[in-house]
Amino acid sequence: MKNLKLPITIDPFKSAQRRLECEGVFKLSGMNRLLAVCESSSEQVKAKFNFDVDERGLNVLSGAGSALVKLTCQRCTEAFEYELKADFVFSPVKNQDAIAELPSYYDAIELDENGEVNLLELLEEEFLISIPLIPRHEPKDCSAPADSVWGELPEELEKPNPFDVLKQLK
Repeated sequence: MKNLKLPITIDPFKSAQRRLECEGVFKLSGMNRLLAVCESSSEQVKAKFNFDVDERGLNVLSGAGSALVKLTCQRCTEAFEYELKADFVFSPVKNQDAIAELPSYYDAIELDENGEVNLLELLEEEFLISIPLIPRHEPKDCSAPADSVWGELPEELEKPNPFDVLKQLK
């Protein structure tokens, strides 16, 4: 299958009425916030978007994406490749009042001033959420020794127990 370039913005209501399915790529260079926290390992981000109307009549935007990036291991401080994956289900809303009416199984996504959803920003935010809190290699691939010590603790001095005073009161 040929990698098609996806549109940056799209009208989710018209797309849901047509039950549109989009599959293609974005350029990773367009995701500046993501590149601020990791390095690109590939030039493209694969993405798939499905627009639909559910049984309640709500417009639904679901999909998935993946990108290969380089993160810094927090154990050995070397870079390693990591595949970011994102699965999402959103329902587009026009204003803040509509967010409260959404079922809990949908996340809300607000429309821009043109009534469209920015697919590139949506996917970038999902990738940012999927970055591990503490990125690190698998233990077998990490160059840091498994029994490494990260600094030495000073010898504990014999400190008097502050509750010894209470013993004397008994």
